[in-house]
Amino acid sequence: MKISVFGLGYVGCVTAACMAKAGHMIYGVDINQDKVEMLNSGRSPIVEHGLEELILEAKHRGCLMATIDPLEAVLATDVTFVSVGTPSRSNGSLNLEALITVSEQIGEALSNKKAYHCVVFRSTVLPGTVRNMLIPILTGASKREVHCDFDVCFNPEFLRQGSSISDFHNPPFTVIGQGMVRGGDVVAKLYDRIEAPVERTSYEVAEMLKYVCNSFHALKVTFANEIGVLAKSLGIDSHAVMELFVQDDKLNISSAYLKPGFAFGGSCLPKDLSALLYRAKESDVQMPLLSSVLESNRIHINRAIDWIVSTKKKKVGILGLSFKAGTDDLRESPTVSLVETLIGKGYQLSIYDSEVSLASIFGANKEFIEKEIPHISSLMNSNIKEVIRLSDVIVICKRENGFWEALRPYLGDKVVLDLVRIAPNSADMPEKYDSICW
Repeated sequence: MKISVFGLGYVGCVTAACMAKAGHMIYGVDINQDKVEMLNSGRSPIVEHGLEELILEAKHRGCLMATIDPLEAVLATDVTFVSVGTPSRSNGSLNLEALITVSEQIGEALSNKKAYHCVVFRSTVLPGTVRNMLIPILTGASKREVHCDFDVCFNPEFLRQGSSISDFHNPPFTVIGQGMVRGGDVVAKLYDRIEAPVERTSYEVAEMLKYVCNSFHALKVTFANEIGVLAKSLGIDSHAVMELFVQDDKLNISSAYLKPGFAFGGSCLPKDLSALLYRAKESDVQMPLLSSVLESNRIHINRAIDWIVSTKKKKVGILGLSFKAGTDDLRESPTVSLVETLIGKGYQLSIYDSEVSLASIFGANKEFIEKEIPHISSLMNSNIKEVIRLSDVIVICKRENGFWEALRPYLGDKVVLDLVRIAPNSADMPEKYDSICW
């Protein structure tokens, strides 16, 4: 395939060289004449292990050239990759000037082209940028119709400096944000030699994914550093701790706990985090990341409370009271905090939880229920259908067998706040069905 790559910086050069190695004809485009001349002479404009060898090889095979003329590049190719920089401004916002300029140039070039073309953005941009900004620029400049005369995709890159060539050829997945299947097919074909799953999704999911990945990487580095500083202050080998930590791929390094929903609770997480922070305080070790976790958890509970208040309805049914499914444990349950706040605000509550109802009779939490939260215990109802029928707002706080079946006849009638995503297909839910995380 004939491909133009706009932006001969780090991502653009690696993309151009690796695509050329795969047998495609590549036209690099950049406003910097020096970069263009270097690429045309078989040299790499950036320092990256193995890159110059790929560029020189592609140059010798005649499948890599560069130009400063965007019109020439677009007219000579079938697909355009856009990899120009989106640097931060002083206030943290993105500077999209280069991206806007390049999009205008590509659009103007498309106005002179009758054949089909696919524009693939790789520059890191915030969700909504492709749909709400870049596509209108392309259609306005080209006077052509997107997804008819040309397609637009978003293909985020996950290249690390120092290992980018290996990362290009061995990615965890290839993500394609597409507006139409046809455009996604074109991009997927470009990666048909890469042995990795191809995930097709919306523009916005693909745009958001890049930020989520990098934010999580930053979070992990900071987490490890805070643990390292505290461990050192206690005379503990932090590397020995973390080497064991990462061996747990069931909970620690896994998809566990990475599903947006309600706040955490229980007898372990809040207690152990608080104890660790107290020891850090005793050791004069500042841990701002971990210190913010409990406050973030509290704010998440408040989001649910604010959502309930916004309905302006006073009769609220709570499905699930313990801190998670499969347990009757009410200690540090975020739902208990939610319920106590609503009681204080004068709401009429009815609560169903089969596991807690059983515990109130003879379970391990019987004494806790009777002594610590008798005012909540009195609001328990053993009939889920009655709880739903008597309530105007239903809040689903944990997964339990029977919740969905009991709730389904009332969908569209009752206002529902689903905190655990029990719906089989959330996309088909009625307007009154909502969540604070999806």
